[in-house]
Amino acid sequence: MAQTQINTGRANTEPMPNILVSEIDHERLTSLAVAVEERAPEVAHVLQAEMDRARVVPAKALPVHVVQMGSTVEFQADTGPQRRATLVFPGEADLAAGRISILTPIGAALIGLSPGQSIPWTARDGRQHRLTVLSVAPPAGVAERAGFETERSEQ
Repeated sequence: MAQTQINTGRANTEPMPNILVSEIDHERLTSLAVAVEERAPEVAHVLQAEMDRARVVPAKALPVHVVQMGSTVEFQADTGPQRRATLVFPGEADLAAGRISILTPIGAALIGLSPGQSIPWTARDGRQHRLTVLSVAPPAGVAERAGFETERSEQ
């Protein structure tokens, strides 16, 4: 599948990786982007651009290794150490607990990616960066349906 090149407000015009998003996440995230457009226009624009370019599939057809809401992701940004975080909605965000909001530049960049994919992103200070997804653990309910072991199922 060919890579898409879009203008997401990023100065970087390199091709963007293909992304997959479930119908449910697509609907929720598109609504969220519209809802926060006046309050946080930059990240709302980037999130909407990601939803516009995403290939949307039924939730049951989304591979478990694709970053979706609730996924725990290990990634490497060019600006720091390897990180592990769970992608969440804004009200659930807590960086100290490893929960990153979809309404952050990194959160919006992660959605829909698979291990090995890299994406350019623009920090709030305007600097260009790149992050690479190293691994993805699906949300607990998805993991259990797919037969993955989770911490909860081991208890």
